[in-house]
Amino acid sequence: MSFLKSLPPDAGLLQVFQAFPKAARPLLEYHEVLLRGASPFSAAERELIAAYVSGLNNCNYCRAVHSQTAVALGIHVDAISEIFSGSGLEHVAVRMHPVLAFVRKLTLSPGKITAADANEIFAAGWDDRALYDAAAICGLFNLMNRLVNGLGVEAPEAYTKLAAQRLAKKGYAALVDLLLTSQ
Repeated sequence: MSFLKSLPPDAGLLQVFQAFPKAARPLLEYHEVLLRGASPFSAAERELIAAYVSGLNNCNYCRAVHSQTAVALGIHVDAISEIFSGSGLEHVAVRMHPVLAFVRKLTLSPGKITAADANEIFAAGWDDRALYDAAAICGLFNLMNRLVNGLGVEAPEAYTKLAAQRLAKKGYAALVDLLLTSQ
């Protein structure tokens, strides 16, 4: 239930962004660059990171949207349940294991990150850009999770499925276009 008095109680994140387009536009443009631009990670892997961070933060809205987007982009559906249950990572690419461990620690204990954590990512064959992208995606979704939870944004499964399909097909640039049409 949205806490914003100017929006209906069932307002989704898109409606929040449309209510505050000047602040939302650069945020969505950053999403597009970080999650769909050039990266050593596939778009699916970046969505997996976003979903995982969101799950760690108990942001059910973002966890649902980005989990479904990751699956739509090619992540095995069992990988999603594995990262949240801690039951092993059989369906998660081995190269992603240290990345997920890094974003977990960065989310839950940011002051305890050390060079050893970064070196685990490098040992898995990733480069500086991958470390940057992992940290940036983690930071972005820590911000987004607090924004969503702080504003009371929730959505039924039908809405999160629609949002995930839109993100998988058109990326975040389509959301910027939706902002422009609402002004």
